[in-house]
Amino acid sequence: MFVLSPLRRVAAGAVVLLCTSAQAAPSVIEGKDGWLFAGWESADKIDRATLANNVKLLQEAQSMLAAQHIGLLVMVVPSKAPLYPQRLPAGATLSADMAHRYDEVLAQLEKAGVPSFDDRAVLQAVEGSAVEGGDGAKASAFYRSDYHWTAWSAEASAAAVAKLIASRWPLAPSSSPGTTLGAWTTDRHYGDLAENFMSPEDRKRIGRESYTVRTTPEPVGGLLDGAPPQVVVVGNSFVQPYLGFPQKLSNALGRPVGLTWNPGNISPWKTLLDAVSTPGFAQHKPKLVVWQFNEARMETALDSTAAWDAGSAMSPAAWRGKLNAALKQ
Repeated sequence: MFVLSPLRRVAAGAVVLLCTSAQAAPSVIEGKDGWLFAGWESADKIDRATLANNVKLLQEAQSMLAAQHIGLLVMVVPSKAPLYPQRLPAGATLSADMAHRYDEVLAQLEKAGVPSFDDRAVLQAVEGSAVEGGDGAKASAFYRSDYHWTAWSAEASAAAVAKLIASRWPLAPSSSPGTTLGAWTTDRHYGDLAENFMSPEDRKRIGRESYTVRTTPEPVGGLLDGAPPQVVVVGNSFVQPYLGFPQKLSNALGRPVGLTWNPGNISPWKTLLDAVSTPGFAQHKPKLVVWQFNEARMETALDSTAAWDAGSAMSPAAWRGKLNAALKQ
Protein backbone atom coordinates (compact mmCIF):
# COMPACT_ATOMS: atom_id res chain seq x y z
CA MET A 1 0.00 0.00 0.00
CA PHE A 2 0.97 3.60 -0.19
CA VAL A 3 1.30 5.20 3.18
CA LEU A 4 0.58 8.57 4.62
CA SER A 5 3.04 11.22 3.48
CA PRO A 6 4.09 13.54 6.25
CA LEU A 7 4.95 17.14 5.62
CA ARG A 8 7.93 17.98 7.77
CA ARG A 9 9.26 21.50 8.16
CA VAL A 10 13.06 21.41 8.24
CA ALA A 11 14.15 24.91 7.35
CA ALA A 12 12.72 28.21 6.21
CA GLY A 13 11.18 27.71 2.81
CA ALA A 14 11.78 23.96 2.78
CA VAL A 15 9.36 21.11 3.31
CA VAL A 16 10.44 17.50 3.08
CA LEU A 17 7.75 15.15 1.78
CA LEU A 18 8.24 11.54 2.85
CA CYS A 19 6.35 8.57 1.49
CA THR A 20 6.85 4.88 0.87
CA SER A 21 4.83 2.30 -1.03
CA ALA A 22 4.22 -1.41 -0.76
CA GLN A 23 0.94 -2.28 -2.42
CA ALA A 24 -0.21 -2.56 -6.03
CA ALA A 25 -2.85 0.16 -6.18
CA PRO A 26 -3.26 3.43 -8.05
CA SER A 27 -1.23 5.94 -6.15
CA VAL A 28 -3.25 8.99 -7.13
CA ILE A 29 -6.77 9.50 -8.42
CA GLU A 30 -7.00 12.76 -10.33
CA GLY A 31 -10.36 14.46 -10.02
CA LYS A 32 -11.76 17.67 -11.40
CA ASP A 33 -9.89 20.97 -11.34
CA GLY A 34 -6.60 19.37 -10.31
CA TRP A 35 -7.95 17.81 -7.11
CA LEU A 36 -6.01 14.69 -6.13
CA PHE A 37 -7.10 11.78 -3.95
CA ALA A 38 -5.17 8.93 -2.41
CA GLY A 39 -5.60 5.83 -4.53
CA TRP A 40 -4.83 3.54 -1.61
CA GLU A 41 -8.02 4.72 0.10
CA SER A 42 -10.17 3.76 -2.87
CA ALA A 43 -12.47 0.85 -2.01
CA ASP A 44 -16.05 -0.29 -2.47
CA LYS A 45 -16.67 -2.24 0.70
CA ILE A 46 -15.95 -1.79 4.38
CA ASP A 47 -13.83 -4.50 5.96
CA ARG A 48 -16.20 -4.82 8.89
CA ALA A 49 -14.39 -7.74 10.50
CA THR A 50 -11.13 -5.79 10.74
CA LEU A 51 -12.94 -2.65 11.85
CA ALA A 52 -14.58 -4.62 14.67
CA ASN A 53 -11.24 -6.14 15.68
CA ASN A 54 -9.60 -2.71 15.78
CA VAL A 55 -12.39 -1.22 17.87
CA LYS A 56 -12.00 -4.12 20.29
CA LEU A 57 -8.27 -3.36 20.52
CA LEU A 58 -9.07 0.29 21.21
CA GLN A 59 -11.43 -0.84 23.95
CA GLU A 60 -8.66 -2.97 25.45
CA ALA A 61 -6.22 -0.07 25.25
CA GLN A 62 -8.76 2.13 26.99
CA SER A 63 -9.01 -0.39 29.82
CA MET A 64 -5.23 -0.70 30.20
CA LEU A 65 -4.85 3.07 30.27
CA ALA A 66 -7.72 3.40 32.75
CA ALA A 67 -5.93 0.98 35.08
CA GLN A 68 -3.19 3.61 35.24
CA HIS A 69 -5.77 6.40 35.73
CA ILE A 70 -5.27 7.65 32.16
CA GLY A 71 -8.23 8.55 29.94
CA LEU A 72 -8.47 7.95 26.19
CA LEU A 73 -10.03 10.09 23.47
CA VAL A 74 -9.90 8.72 19.91
CA MET A 75 -9.98 11.31 17.12
CA VAL A 76 -10.81 9.87 13.70
CA VAL A 77 -9.94 12.20 10.81
CA PRO A 78 -12.38 11.64 7.92
CA SER A 79 -11.18 10.66 4.46
CA LYS A 80 -10.85 13.38 1.85
CA ALA A 81 -12.92 11.94 -1.01
CA PRO A 82 -16.30 11.76 0.81
CA LEU A 83 -15.96 15.45 1.68
CA TYR A 84 -15.48 16.33 -1.99
CA PRO A 85 -17.78 14.15 -4.12
CA GLN A 86 -18.09 17.04 -6.58
CA ARG A 87 -14.31 16.94 -7.11
CA LEU A 88 -14.12 13.25 -8.02
CA PRO A 89 -13.37 12.25 -11.63
CA ALA A 90 -16.23 12.64 -14.07
CA GLY A 91 -18.59 9.69 -13.76
CA ALA A 92 -17.07 8.52 -10.46
CA THR A 93 -19.27 8.06 -7.41
CA LEU A 94 -18.68 6.77 -3.91
CA SER A 95 -20.12 3.40 -2.99
CA ALA A 96 -22.73 3.38 -0.23
CA ASP A 97 -20.18 1.75 2.08
CA MET A 98 -17.59 4.47 1.49
CA ALA A 99 -20.13 7.26 1.81
CA HIS A 100 -21.23 5.96 5.23
CA ARG A 101 -17.99 4.44 6.56
CA TYR A 102 -17.28 7.34 8.90
CA ASP A 103 -20.72 7.00 10.47
CA GLU A 104 -20.10 3.31 10.98
CA VAL A 105 -16.72 3.93 12.61
CA LEU A 106 -18.23 6.40 15.07
CA ALA A 107 -21.13 4.07 15.80
CA GLN A 108 -18.76 1.18 16.54
CA LEU A 109 -16.70 3.36 18.89
CA GLU A 110 -19.79 4.59 20.70
CA LYS A 111 -21.11 1.04 21.09
CA ALA A 112 -17.74 -0.02 22.56
CA GLY A 113 -17.73 2.91 24.99
CA VAL A 114 -14.59 4.45 23.47
CA PRO A 115 -14.86 8.26 23.61
CA SER A 116 -14.67 10.01 20.24
CA PHE A 117 -16.45 12.83 18.39
CA ASP A 118 -17.63 13.75 14.90
CA ASP A 119 -14.57 15.37 13.38
CA ARG A 120 -16.18 15.21 9.95
CA ALA A 121 -18.73 17.80 11.11
CA VAL A 122 -15.84 19.98 12.28
CA LEU A 123 -14.17 19.80 8.87
CA GLN A 124 -17.44 20.40 7.05
CA ALA A 125 -17.80 23.62 9.03
CA VAL A 126 -14.28 24.66 8.00
CA GLU A 127 -14.95 24.10 4.29
CA GLY A 128 -15.91 27.37 2.66
CA SER A 129 -15.58 29.44 5.82
CA ALA A 130 -13.73 32.73 6.08
CA VAL A 131 -10.98 32.19 8.61
CA GLU A 132 -8.11 34.02 10.22
CA GLY A 133 -5.04 33.91 8.03
CA GLY A 134 -7.04 33.38 4.87
CA ASP A 135 -6.81 36.97 3.59
CA GLY A 136 -10.52 36.95 2.84
CA ALA A 137 -10.38 33.72 0.85
CA LYS A 138 -12.59 30.76 1.69
CA ALA A 139 -10.97 27.96 3.64
CA SER A 140 -10.62 24.36 2.49
CA ALA A 141 -10.75 21.40 4.83
CA PHE A 142 -8.10 19.55 2.79
CA TYR A 143 -5.37 20.69 0.44
CA ARG A 144 -6.16 20.26 -3.25
CA SER A 145 -3.12 18.18 -4.22
CA ASP A 146 -2.14 16.83 -0.82
CA TYR A 147 -3.29 13.95 1.38
CA HIS A 148 -3.48 16.12 4.49
CA TRP A 149 -6.05 18.35 6.07
CA THR A 150 -5.30 22.07 6.13
CA ALA A 151 -3.98 23.99 9.11
CA TRP A 152 -7.46 25.46 9.51
CA SER A 153 -8.91 21.96 9.90
CA ALA A 154 -6.13 21.00 12.30
CA GLU A 155 -6.83 24.01 14.49
CA ALA A 156 -10.61 23.60 14.37
CA SER A 157 -10.25 19.95 15.36
CA ALA A 158 -7.91 20.90 18.21
CA ALA A 159 -10.45 23.43 19.45
CA ALA A 160 -13.15 20.73 19.38
CA VAL A 161 -10.89 18.37 21.33
CA ALA A 162 -10.13 21.06 23.90
CA LYS A 163 -13.86 21.69 24.40
CA LEU A 164 -14.51 17.97 24.85
CA ILE A 165 -11.64 17.64 27.34
CA ALA A 166 -12.98 20.53 29.39
CA SER A 167 -16.38 18.83 29.64
CA ARG A 168 -15.25 15.24 30.31
CA TRP A 169 -11.73 15.20 31.79
CA PRO A 170 -11.20 17.87 34.44
CA LEU A 171 -7.50 18.71 34.61
CA ALA A 172 -5.52 19.98 37.54
CA PRO A 173 -4.25 23.58 37.33
CA SER A 174 -1.06 23.93 35.33
CA SER A 175 2.01 25.86 36.42
CA SER A 176 2.98 26.37 32.77
CA PRO A 177 0.97 28.26 30.16
CA GLY A 178 -0.15 26.93 26.83
CA THR A 179 1.66 27.54 23.55
CA THR A 180 1.51 31.05 22.12
CA LEU A 181 0.32 30.74 18.54
CA GLY A 182 2.51 32.19 15.83
CA ALA A 183 1.46 34.53 13.05
CA TRP A 184 -0.03 33.13 9.87
CA THR A 185 2.28 32.77 6.92
CA THR A 186 2.05 31.18 3.47
CA ASP A 187 4.29 28.56 1.91
CA ARG A 188 3.93 27.58 -1.72
CA HIS A 189 4.99 24.14 -2.92
CA TYR A 190 3.74 20.94 -4.49
CA GLY A 191 1.30 18.81 -2.54
CA ASP A 192 2.61 15.44 -1.45
CA LEU A 193 0.35 13.48 -3.80
CA ALA A 194 1.65 15.45 -6.77
CA GLU A 195 5.25 15.52 -5.55
CA ASN A 196 5.57 11.84 -4.78
CA PHE A 197 3.30 10.07 -7.22
CA MET A 198 3.20 12.05 -10.45
CA SER A 199 5.55 12.44 -13.37
CA PRO A 200 7.33 15.80 -13.67
CA GLU A 201 5.01 16.72 -16.53
CA ASP A 202 1.83 15.90 -14.61
CA ARG A 203 3.18 17.51 -11.46
CA LYS A 204 3.83 20.72 -13.37
CA ARG A 205 0.34 20.56 -14.86
CA ILE A 206 -1.26 20.17 -11.43
CA GLY A 207 0.91 22.99 -10.11
CA ARG A 208 1.96 24.19 -6.69
CA GLU A 209 -0.50 25.40 -4.10
CA SER A 210 -0.47 27.71 -1.12
CA TYR A 211 -0.17 26.37 2.43
CA THR A 212 -1.39 28.84 5.00
CA VAL A 213 0.20 27.80 8.29
CA ARG A 214 1.43 29.42 11.45
CA THR A 215 5.02 30.30 12.15
CA THR A 216 6.54 28.45 15.09
CA PRO A 217 8.21 31.07 17.30
CA GLU A 218 9.89 28.46 19.46
CA PRO A 219 11.29 24.96 18.79
CA VAL A 220 8.74 22.18 19.01
CA GLY A 221 9.89 18.79 20.26
CA GLY A 222 8.30 16.01 22.26
CA LEU A 223 6.73 18.61 24.56
CA LEU A 224 5.27 21.84 23.33
CA ASP A 225 6.23 23.75 26.42
CA GLY A 226 8.48 22.08 28.94
CA ALA A 227 6.49 20.93 31.96
CA PRO A 228 5.12 17.39 32.29
CA PRO A 229 1.90 17.34 30.24
CA GLN A 230 -1.46 16.15 31.48
CA VAL A 231 -2.56 15.63 27.87
CA VAL A 232 -0.53 13.65 25.32
CA VAL A 233 -1.30 13.58 21.58
CA VAL A 234 -0.43 10.41 19.64
CA GLY A 235 -0.85 10.16 15.89
CA ASN A 236 0.55 10.49 12.40
CA SER A 237 1.53 13.46 10.26
CA PHE A 238 -1.91 15.03 10.53
CA VAL A 239 -1.00 16.09 14.08
CA GLN A 240 2.56 17.15 13.35
CA PRO A 241 3.54 20.68 14.44
CA TYR A 242 3.76 22.03 10.87
CA LEU A 243 -0.03 21.88 10.54
CA GLY A 244 -0.65 23.25 14.03
CA PHE A 245 -2.84 20.73 15.84
CA PRO A 246 -0.76 20.31 19.03
CA GLN A 247 0.02 24.02 19.33
CA LYS A 248 -3.66 24.96 19.04
CA LEU A 249 -4.66 22.27 21.56
CA SER A 250 -2.04 23.53 24.02
CA ASN A 251 -3.18 27.11 23.48
CA ALA A 252 -6.86 26.24 23.93
CA LEU A 253 -6.20 24.20 27.08
CA GLY A 254 -3.81 26.79 28.50
CA ARG A 255 -1.22 24.17 29.39
CA PRO A 256 1.61 22.09 27.88
CA VAL A 257 0.69 19.21 25.59
CA GLY A 258 2.84 16.17 24.83
CA LEU A 259 3.25 14.89 21.30
CA THR A 260 4.38 11.63 19.69
CA TRP A 261 3.84 11.28 15.94
CA ASN A 262 5.20 9.06 13.19
CA PRO A 263 4.91 8.91 9.39
CA GLY A 264 2.04 6.82 8.10
CA ASN A 265 4.08 3.71 7.36
CA ILE A 266 4.38 3.40 11.15
CA SER A 267 1.10 2.05 12.48
CA PRO A 268 -0.86 4.05 15.07
CA TRP A 269 -0.58 1.02 17.34
CA LYS A 270 3.22 1.21 17.25
CA THR A 271 3.09 4.98 17.76
CA LEU A 272 1.12 4.52 20.97
CA LEU A 273 3.77 2.05 22.15
CA ASP A 274 6.44 4.66 21.33
CA ALA A 275 4.59 7.27 23.38
CA VAL A 276 4.01 5.20 26.51
CA SER A 277 7.51 3.72 26.43
CA THR A 278 9.28 7.04 26.92
CA PRO A 279 10.88 7.76 30.32
CA GLY A 280 8.87 10.96 30.60
CA PHE A 281 5.57 9.11 30.24
CA ALA A 282 6.56 6.59 32.89
CA GLN A 283 7.73 9.29 35.31
CA HIS A 284 4.81 11.65 34.78
CA LYS A 285 1.80 9.72 33.55
CA PRO A 286 -0.70 12.04 31.85
CA LYS A 287 -4.40 12.28 32.60
CA LEU A 288 -5.46 11.81 28.98
CA VAL A 289 -4.18 10.40 25.68
CA VAL A 290 -5.64 11.90 22.50
CA TRP A 291 -5.09 9.20 19.88
CA GLN A 292 -5.50 10.19 16.23
CA PHE A 293 -6.45 7.77 13.46
CA ASN A 294 -7.37 8.24 9.83
CA GLU A 295 -10.76 6.89 8.80
CA ALA A 296 -9.40 4.40 6.25
CA ARG A 297 -6.85 3.05 8.72
CA MET A 298 -9.62 2.04 11.10
CA GLU A 299 -10.08 -1.00 8.87
CA THR A 300 -6.38 -1.86 8.49
CA ALA A 301 -5.21 -4.80 10.57
CA LEU A 302 -2.52 -4.31 13.19
CA ASP A 303 -0.52 -7.24 11.76
CA SER A 304 -0.78 -6.16 8.10
CA THR A 305 2.71 -6.39 6.62
CA ALA A 306 1.34 -4.85 3.42
CA ALA A 307 0.22 -1.75 5.31
CA TRP A 308 2.87 -1.21 7.98
CA ASP A 309 6.64 -1.41 8.00
CA ALA A 310 8.38 -4.40 9.56
CA GLY A 311 8.74 -2.77 12.95
CA SER A 312 5.07 -1.83 13.14
CA ALA A 313 3.24 -4.95 12.03
CA MET A 314 2.72 -7.30 14.97
CA SER A 315 0.14 -9.69 16.29
CA PRO A 316 -2.59 -8.31 18.55
CA ALA A 317 -1.28 -10.52 21.37
CA ALA A 318 2.25 -9.12 21.02
CA TRP A 319 0.89 -5.57 20.99
CA ARG A 320 -1.24 -6.13 24.08
CA GLY A 321 1.77 -7.53 25.93
CA LYS A 322 4.01 -4.62 24.97
CA LEU A 323 1.43 -2.01 25.89
CA ASN A 324 0.70 -3.65 29.23
CA ALA A 325 4.42 -3.89 30.07
CA ALA A 326 5.11 -0.29 29.04
CA LEU A 327 2.22 1.10 31.09
CA LYS A 328 3.40 -0.74 34.21
CA GLN A 329 6.90 0.76 34.14
